[in-house]
Amino acid sequence: MRSSQFFFTTLKEAPADAEVISQKLMLRAGFIKRVASGIYTWMPLGLRVLRKVENIVREEMNRAGAVELLMPAVQPAELWQESGRWEKYGPELLRFKDRHQRDFVIGPTHEEVITDVVRRDVKSYRQLPVHLYQIQTKFRDEIRPRFGVMRGREFLMKDGYSFHSSFEDLQREYQVMYDTYSRIFTRLGLKFRAVAADTGSIGGTGSHEFHVIAETGEDDIAYCPDSDYAANVELAEALAPATPRPTAAANLAKVSTPGKTACADVAEFLNIPLSGLVKAIAVVSEPEEGPKAFALLLLRGDHELNEIKVGKIAGLNPFRFATAEEVEEFLGCKPGYIGPVGVNTGKVRVIADRTVAAMGNFACGANEVGFHLTGVNFGRDCPEPEVADLRNVVAGDPSPDGKGKLAICRGIEVGHIFQLRTKYAEALDCAFLDEQGKRQVMEMGCYGIGVSRIIGAAIEQGHDDRGIIFPAAIAPFQVSIVPMGYHKSEAVRAAADKLHGELLAAGLDVLLDDRDERPGSMFADMELMGVPHRIVVSERGLANGQLEYKGRQDAEATLIPAGSALVFLQERLCAA
Repeated sequence: MRSSQFFFTTLKEAPADAEVISQKLMLRAGFIKRVASGIYTWMPLGLRVLRKVENIVREEMNRAGAVELLMPAVQPAELWQESGRWEKYGPELLRFKDRHQRDFVIGPTHEEVITDVVRRDVKSYRQLPVHLYQIQTKFRDEIRPRFGVMRGREFLMKDGYSFHSSFEDLQREYQVMYDTYSRIFTRLGLKFRAVAADTGSIGGTGSHEFHVIAETGEDDIAYCPDSDYAANVELAEALAPATPRPTAAANLAKVSTPGKTACADVAEFLNIPLSGLVKAIAVVSEPEEGPKAFALLLLRGDHELNEIKVGKIAGLNPFRFATAEEVEEFLGCKPGYIGPVGVNTGKVRVIADRTVAAMGNFACGANEVGFHLTGVNFGRDCPEPEVADLRNVVAGDPSPDGKGKLAICRGIEVGHIFQLRTKYAEALDCAFLDEQGKRQVMEMGCYGIGVSRIIGAAIEQGHDDRGIIFPAAIAPFQVSIVPMGYHKSEAVRAAADKLHGELLAAGLDVLLDDRDERPGSMFADMELMGVPHRIVVSERGLANGQLEYKGRQDAEATLIPAGSALVFLQERLCAA
């Protein structure tokens, strides 16, 4: 490819509204152009990267035995109504009516459509298992699209769905996909971790997320450096302290704390560490049938509530935070001073985090405005609470697998696999006849990869002050040839054209920058675009029988014999 035959534009500065480094660099390098909020045109240069990611994903999915199809982006409302998600999905689901006033959606995902496909044609256990996937544009009407392609409204996704006659066979395919995803992200040249995750709104019983490790990631990942354990912080279990609860050594005392409602302020006022304070969080659950339930959740002052874990507690799903009026109704006190002492446990459910349950002689709210209690102990000053895992893990917590301590890193989710089980198959009546001729509901798996998001994640992981540092497998071009004075020197032009032809013939993905630009501008553009290998052709070098080579991350250029450029590059590419 020659620059004069290609179409790309680069910018010296990113638009002012660009937020993260991947968005800034993709706009500057001319990979994408903004059309509307969260919607981008993929320009030729960016599309080359997108297709390379897509091809690796496709090759590995095919290798794993999955079969590609293409489903429509526009889906009829009837399928979503049948699954129950028409009402539940929320405003991210873009709904519209056609000219006949029939309801449709722009698909954010395709569980309903694929289940409808399979239920029409698969009737016997002999036809199972089936694994179908697609690489297709999705649309989710994000309330605040941001970070460029990292959280856009329109995006390219690989979504696959498997159907099985038994849970055991689903588990087998789930492991196949776990291994396949690991190969995909390894081939893409990314530093990643597979982490146990919550199934969220998709549903099911088992789930793993695949995260590209980057400081700018939105998700916290808990992992053990001494073992293979890794989990999303939302799911990672916070174990109970190994040390027993201390004896009740301090006397209960009520202390005036006027105007002190924030934990940090209370701890400072009482001259105690934040870890010596217990905070109470009031929540309410309102089931469709039955009375409203009010609960106090007790956490150590320096710990954070994990709402995912709370939502799994029996009797608290769904839950919301209590209003000030509800706090006064059930506790007779304004928020900011509430605690477990003196609570009517007939009306108020008290649930302590495992860490709190092991605490003694702690401070907490007195359920009286302007006052806190010190020297509080369970069993003596208030009843023993229910105990549950309520908090996010923190660095230094014991690893749930018992093999060390947890560390926390940041990650960008680029893949997610689920054991859906029978959630959608039951709702959409997707069944088969087993060996005994008995009708059984199919087991399902779901496997997604954010194809366009991978590019943003790769840039967040690989960049410097000059631009993008792509893994070789997904760079827009493997090699750039930058001739000095291409339009002025016959020798330079002939040598550059000859080298370009040789590299193309050898199957290398090469860009000859034959623009009439200053060398500095051409160097800057190639570095901005993330081309990993650069060859410079100059009159001075040719006179000495040499070319200049520089890797994208090399500090200095290397002189190589002009006749051995192809072999030299092939060795470098193989090493990468």
